[in-house]
Amino acid sequence: MRKYFVGKMLRKNLPVFIFLFAAFFSISNTIYAAAESVVTDGHSQEEVKRGERFFKGLLPANREFASCVSCHNLNPVDTLNWNPSAMDLALKFVDKDFASFQASVMNPTGAKMEASHVNFKIAEEDLKTVKLYLDNLAHKGPAPAKPTYFNLILFFALGLLLTWALVELIFLHNIKWKVIPMLIFVGAFGWQVKMIVTDAIKLGRQENYAPDQPVKFSHKVHVGDNGIDCMYCHTTAENSKSAGIPAANLCMNCHVLIREGTHSGKFEIAKVVEANETGKPIEWVRIHNLPDHVFFSHAIHVGSGKLDCKQCHGPVEEMDIMRQNADLSMGWCIDCHRDTKVDFEGNGYYEHFVKLHEDLKSGAIDSVTANDIGANDCMRCHY
Repeated sequence: MRKYFVGKMLRKNLPVFIFLFAAFFSISNTIYAAAESVVTDGHSQEEVKRGERFFKGLLPANREFASCVSCHNLNPVDTLNWNPSAMDLALKFVDKDFASFQASVMNPTGAKMEASHVNFKIAEEDLKTVKLYLDNLAHKGPAPAKPTYFNLILFFALGLLLTWALVELIFLHNIKWKVIPMLIFVGAFGWQVKMIVTDAIKLGRQENYAPDQPVKFSHKVHVGDNGIDCMYCHTTAENSKSAGIPAANLCMNCHVLIREGTHSGKFEIAKVVEANETGKPIEWVRIHNLPDHVFFSHAIHVGSGKLDCKQCHGPVEEMDIMRQNADLSMGWCIDCHRDTKVDFEGNGYYEHFVKLHEDLKSGAIDSVTANDIGANDCMRCHY
């Protein structure tokens, strides 16, 4: 009897419960958003919105200069934007007064920034709202990327289609030609299987992964244009499991003198200088990730195997934005071991392969691949 009463009460008042539940989360989110914004500091939401309009170039109506957002992007882009993003500016000036911000905008230093701000004119009161908008951005953070649901919708649409085809074949019999619903069923089911298999294969793989980094470091500029050797920065690649990330003091070997980049101006290099002076390391985002159950050593591949870096990392000298060049799957590694000829002769690391050395000298074989010396044994990578 009690269960019946509770169930009846829930059914009768379900809309009320749903409304209260939604209202609670709506109010909670509103309170949280307000707590993380500058609106609580005595500024109005209208001021923040006005600053956003000036930043995006919607105001003033008779503007004769480039908008802020035309250089300082709000969202990540596929190609390298050398200018600091809106979030970079927001974080840089959030703890600084308006005078510092105004001086940087209206009286820029450095050839790159002077060229970008030529003919830039904005009233002081309007610039204050821009600073307010950026401060608010620094507190709230950028808007989260909206997920895409195309594949999910397509999957369910195919499911409905094959369900209809199945019902038509078994129960309805409305279509004279049975081959039509049969083909629809096979096609929809096959496409669903293809989607599942494709996404399953991609699990844990990050081909073309290119995350935003805290500093806009271009391998194209440093390796391609300036000819810096990989080992100059990645000093442990020949002797360690990891290639290593250079500390800021190594960067300062060059940037103690070079304080302004041709493309990026002073903003990005200033981050490196600050990291060196404060001792706070730059938090680079790792690009090449392998599962925890896989062992990989740069020392074996680079130090002993004498592989060129681009064999795994691709044409780094052409990349402004560093990305993962290969999928780093097990099949990719195995194929490389089968095809790659080892720098065998005169290499002390391979002296104990006596039989292979004898075969090379006798002409029985003309080369040795990584597979020939056990590179594809399971225990080499999984132990």
